[in-house]
Amino acid sequence: MFERLIIFTSFADSSITIKIVDWSIAIMEKLGGLGAALLIAAENIFPPLPSEVILPLAGFTSSQGNMNLLSAIIWTTLGSLLGALILYQLGKWLGRDNIRHYARKLPLVKVKDIDKAENWFTKHENQAVLFGRMIPVVRSLISIPAGVEKMPIKLFIIYTTIGSLVWNTILIVAGYLLGEQWHIVETYVGILQNLVIAIILILVAWFVYSRLSKHKKRKSNQN
Repeated sequence: MFERLIIFTSFADSSITIKIVDWSIAIMEKLGGLGAALLIAAENIFPPLPSEVILPLAGFTSSQGNMNLLSAIIWTTLGSLLGALILYQLGKWLGRDNIRHYARKLPLVKVKDIDKAENWFTKHENQAVLFGRMIPVVRSLISIPAGVEKMPIKLFIIYTTIGSLVWNTILIVAGYLLGEQWHIVETYVGILQNLVIAIILILVAWFVYSRLSKHKKRKSNQN
């Protein structure tokens, strides 16, 4: 059965994507749901491993009888939680003091910017983690500020699990229903991911522009 699956990787233009698909297939063939969990845990820590490929592929694998659909959802959600907890611990290890230390060395960034970000996260941490787990790019990174701010671990686990469950279920079920066309999911999630990246770049550009404008105005007033 998995020999047939490899044929379907021909949809990808990137040889790297093809290798990821083949590698994912091999792992899920050997380890089943546990393999899917390990793949998603790795994807959380190493974003270049795309969930938009792994999750629909797990759904397609389920549709072929090689994995139970519910099992795929449960295992991948556990994998998501494992990866998120590792990043949470990384954020906790970095700590607020180190974040401030490095922020002082960054051009245009002020400590009060970090304070504003921290205040916002503290006020909205539950929603940030919950919905952040359903947004490409953000879904992995959101665990780090949660660790930095020492969000209560029980709440972090609850909201990470719920957000991951929703995201994983949507992509896995889509792959299950699409069957041999499971790779279509990657196209649409890729569009969403590019949109998120574009928004982030626009916000960064606006931040840099506003800071440079203020700096230029201040310098002009001093002269």
